[in-house]
Amino acid sequence: MDALILAGAPNNKKLTAVSPESYEALIPLAGRPMVDFVVAALTDSSAISRIIIVGPEELSYLKGEKVTAIVPCGETLMDNLRRGLDALQTEGLVLLATADIPLLTTAAVDDFLAQAQQYPADFYYSIVEKGVGEAKYPEAKRTYVRLKEGTFTGGNLLLLNPRILEQGWEWAEEMYRLRKEPLKMCRQLGFGLLVRLILGQLTITSLEQRFEQLLGAKGKAIISPYPEVGIDVDKPADYELAVKYIGKGSSVAL
Repeated sequence: MDALILAGAPNNKKLTAVSPESYEALIPLAGRPMVDFVVAALTDSSAISRIIIVGPEELSYLKGEKVTAIVPCGETLMDNLRRGLDALQTEGLVLLATADIPLLTTAAVDDFLAQAQQYPADFYYSIVEKGVGEAKYPEAKRTYVRLKEGTFTGGNLLLLNPRILEQGWEWAEEMYRLRKEPLKMCRQLGFGLLVRLILGQLTITSLEQRFEQLLGAKGKAIISPYPEVGIDVDKPADYELAVKYIGKGSSVAL
């Protein structure tokens, strides 16, 4: 399976307080650029045969047996997604990961892919139950959504068939923009879903069905038992958490 790492986010927001690096992927953790930990987690998975990274040319040192190309990045995450998929030129499923999840492990990657194999779908989205995340990382602050099955946060692993984006780039960009504002996202999906979300009666299945109606493609939420997939580093508190747990050997050894 091919994997795509999106590593083109400029370091021009809150993380400038912890590092002057020009890109978030280059911010050092335990003496290594943050993206290195994501690359290691994917490289060590036997399910992954090829990795392409969309990011700055400074990442060229990562090219190797599995990392076959560093694609120049664009201005937005969606630009980078398009560039990466164009470079892959594949008709099969592609695993997407962001460069800002340094606690990611190979076990988490393999579990996500193994669960996805059990369901026929066009895209798979990782989610993590609140209790699972708080049990291992009690200090982590995430955005949660209360559904009928439980309270969840979104993960940073996505498996998709690139063809579903051919007619849905604008919609995908809007969903990405609202990814940390669940009420606004549900408003885009329909008033009925918004009401059920507010009442705590919205189900995962109803969300999957609504996405299928809008995209003409079948989606599946994958509940990960590995909270690391939901811990992205986008503010100083996240960075300090990553430093703490990488120091404890929580992440992949490089």
